[in-house]
Amino acid sequence: GYAYAEDVYGADMRPVFSRRLAQVQAAVKNQDNREHDIFDSDDYLQYHGGMIAAIRVLSGKTPQRFFGDNSDPARVRVRDLAEETRRVFRSRVVNPKWLESIRRHGYKGGLELAATVDYLFGYDATAEVLEDWMYEQVAEQYAFDTASQDFLRRSNPWALRDIVSRLQEAIQRQMWATDEDMQKRLRDLYAEIDGDLEDRMDRAWQKAQEENVIR
Repeated sequence: GYAYAEDVYGADMRPVFSRRLAQVQAAVKNQDNREHDIFDSDDYLQYHGGMIAAIRVLSGKTPQRFFGDNSDPARVRVRDLAEETRRVFRSRVVNPKWLESIRRHGYKGGLELAATVDYLFGYDATAEVLEDWMYEQVAEQYAFDTASQDFLRRSNPWALRDIVSRLQEAIQRQMWATDEDMQKRLRDLYAEIDGDLEDRMDRAWQKAQEENVIR
């Protein structure tokens, strides 16, 4: 929102910038490598998603949304953002091989799972890219799948609580339309995890007190 030119340094041009954004018809994000994807970092949702949200607010219309893949200069591809979302979601986010590999990283692996859910949620909040079935699959494979839940309970229960909380927020913000059964399952799981974490904190506090007494 600030202009820089030969004779201008940091001039407040936010009204002009807002008018220009309101005229934008297509929001495009280009990526020149395949070392990460749109749900692997919050950069994408901040810049591309943020731009889409700003245009929608200022113009009253959602712009066309594209993702440019020029990681291979000989095979440049431009996809609709919804298509790119489905592609990344299926190839990594709920890919059983990726989920199995991430469990080898213990606490950090749990953190990565929670971060992925955060990035999905953030991109959807800004650019409206997720469909209900995607949230459904994340819930089933990240929170309710036996192998994933056992791994998170053992390695990073805080990540499991955060995942469930984020899914509940998606429902509360009407980003995910699901049935009462799913909502109840999420509520029950959150209460169970939260109780387990409180017990863990109580035991840790009691142990610390006992050690102080011994000293």
